[in-house]
Amino acid sequence: GPKVTYVPPPPPDDEQAIFAHYQTGMNFDKYDENVVEVSGLDPPAALMSFADTNMCHTLTVNIAKAGYSKPTPVQKYSIPIILAGRDLMACAQTGSGKTAAFLVPVVAQMMRDGVTASSFKERQEPECIITAPTRELINQIFLEARKFVYGTCIRPVVIYGGTQTDYSIRQVKQGCNILCATPGRLLDIIGRGKIGLHNVKYLVLDEADRMLDMGFGADMKKLVSFPDMPQKDKRQTLMFSATFPEEVQRLACEFLKTDFLFVVVGHAGGACSDVQQNILQVSQYFKRDKLIEILHSIGNERTLVFVDTKKKADFIACFLCQENIPATSIHGDREQREREIALRDFRSGKCPVLVATSVAARGLDIENVQHVINFDLPSTIEEYVHRIGRTGRCGNTGKAVGFFDNNSDGHLAQPLIKVLSD
Repeated sequence: GPKVTYVPPPPPDDEQAIFAHYQTGMNFDKYDENVVEVSGLDPPAALMSFADTNMCHTLTVNIAKAGYSKPTPVQKYSIPIILAGRDLMACAQTGSGKTAAFLVPVVAQMMRDGVTASSFKERQEPECIITAPTRELINQIFLEARKFVYGTCIRPVVIYGGTQTDYSIRQVKQGCNILCATPGRLLDIIGRGKIGLHNVKYLVLDEADRMLDMGFGADMKKLVSFPDMPQKDKRQTLMFSATFPEEVQRLACEFLKTDFLFVVVGHAGGACSDVQQNILQVSQYFKRDKLIEILHSIGNERTLVFVDTKKKADFIACFLCQENIPATSIHGDREQREREIALRDFRSGKCPVLVATSVAARGLDIENVQHVINFDLPSTIEEYVHRIGRTGRCGNTGKAVGFFDNNSDGHLAQPLIKVLSD
């Protein structure tokens, strides 16, 4: 394709914008009712409050400014495990605080050990690499990291595809302690000699099941097999997701030390209990009418509509605009600039309906998404759990509707019944 020239606008740098955060909902305290299972030898005791760790004062202040008043279950168990230097695989429902569960302890340890200020070196040597499957998600993790490192000399950097490579290189060169990157751009920058790996102490895979499966498994194997990447017994590897199918758990063992701990909050791979799920039997030919009917009934509430192809995402978004419902679309064939504008229009309420492929299914944290509509159900139950988890986050409630057509979705009937009955 043509040379990519897009340079994303810099994120706002004022303190208020950096610490902007989500309001917790009425069910936030109910997270504590979840049963938590920790498998593995000698797990450290859970953390009851952020004050219980001997983290430095700056980090404690940043945690409070970022709106974290008390740890959620995944944070209570993960933070002490990571602070104890153990490898971790953690599974907790969507919207329950997994990003802070790895960022807080990693930043705490980096501040304790001191990081090398490395500005303007040709080849940067980050202490931490965080990788995630989509550009929007990795950028979100970076914005979260900025909160916890505020006022310290730790410099987080984000790089992802769809943007000018020289821009990514310039960002990295200015100094990089925490590198947030999508797999393709990460391997590219390492291949160009702009990132050295021998200093890596922390390797974090967010949405780890997606990072280890068909999508990015080969990239992750390539990453850990670079000669200067510390072997697994010389680094700390952390994996987080809302779903961990058993075959992925087996793959994960190749990356983790043998004494790793596995934390499961609630049902492994279970749907978020704050999302009310409705499944409607709708044949392919009546889906558009049903969609219009639902969108008219809910008015201007922020709604995410999932479809199965990129073409269909654009088609449905156009169709909705013709019906006087302001909509936009996000998918892998749209230019990065367009993807970012679509998300911005959705966040601001300019377009209350966002039609998306699975590129928006994981991790995205957008406030006040009240509805998720699966116009097309996905091919796996894990993807279903992630999609509906775009609503009902942080103790807020949400609604999800799925259009079920027996001809195309029959394979999902049994696993759906299990998720719904759980």
